[in-house]
Amino acid sequence: MRPSLLSAALVAALVGYGSTIALVLAAAQALGATAAETASWVMAICLAKAAGAALLSTWHRVPVVLAWSTPGAALIAASTGYSMAQGVAAFILAGFLIAATGLIKPLGNLVARIPDGIAAAMLAGVLLPFVLKGAAALEASPLLVAPMAGLFALVRLKNPAMAVLAALAAGLITAFLSGATNLPPLPPLPPTPVLIWPEWHLPALIGLGLPLYLVTMASQNLPGFATMRAAGYEPPVASALTVTGTISAIAALFGAHTVNMAAITAAICMGDDVHPDRSQRWKVGLAYAAVWVILGLTGPVVIAILNALPPALMTALVALALLAPLMGALTGAFAAPDQRFAATITLAVTGAGVAFAGIGAAFWGLLAGLAFYTLDRLARR
Repeated sequence: MRPSLLSAALVAALVGYGSTIALVLAAAQALGATAAETASWVMAICLAKAAGAALLSTWHRVPVVLAWSTPGAALIAASTGYSMAQGVAAFILAGFLIAATGLIKPLGNLVARIPDGIAAAMLAGVLLPFVLKGAAALEASPLLVAPMAGLFALVRLKNPAMAVLAALAAGLITAFLSGATNLPPLPPLPPTPVLIWPEWHLPALIGLGLPLYLVTMASQNLPGFATMRAAGYEPPVASALTVTGTISAIAALFGAHTVNMAAITAAICMGDDVHPDRSQRWKVGLAYAAVWVILGLTGPVVIAILNALPPALMTALVALALLAPLMGALTGAFAAPDQRFAATITLAVTGAGVAFAGIGAAFWGLLAGLAFYTLDRLARR
């Protein structure tokens, strides 16, 4: 295999892992996952990405790069009152809905009818509270967070995809050199998978599973397909949704949330520098899968190191990682003039984070936005 294929796969995987693993850990914490369940979650989702990327790339002979749902992890991390077993049931539902979207065309059409501005505003409402915590983290630990933010700002000017990874490296170095953390005894490898039986809890299914499906489709899968088209490849939409949804539902039994098409990391794997023969670039999917297998099997060590870091550092890392997704979501939310007020309502309700009847704020934000959008359309007639 060409070295360029391996290097592209390695960079893409490290960027995807390093920039958002802290958010996945926050999601696991929000559901009350034990250390063993968290390690199982990380291993399962890494192996799910590896299996899906290898299968789809080999099947269609195009480079298919998968990611975990970053906005989905933020949604889970913002949730309250759900247990791990209830979360697993919600993850399974989201996986089944994604697979059904690939198999049942009317379902895909129904999702497509949700106004882009309202879907983007729901995502922005999920992300905004995490980004706002970055300033508080800087105030709490300026000597730790300031070097991270400074390096992030400088690296972003030249290579935005590497900016968060550079911030993580700066945070690790600063934390250990300053004595702000001590490395704990490293856990044994590989991690042990933990089977978590789902608890079918209606508020969790509606308030977590349904929004997880929607944000994954709107902010991950659709941009991922667009990235493939921009690189000159026809994305295998139906099979990609069916495969990623099915794999997500299976991996959910071991704690993992959804996997989906990648966008930013996918672009790293599709350029001319990866392989001069575009018909051979599909092999990057195999190299990418191999890297994710390694990351999945070594997850407990990474988790132990990150858990030993000061909370302010991890909060700042999450805030920096979500700046770009938030910018994209806000841009999409207010792009269409006729959707701006409804999008504002969606953003306000979702961002408030208040759950009614045990159902998360993202669902109510979406519902409120759709209601105001419908009223606005009726008034214009």
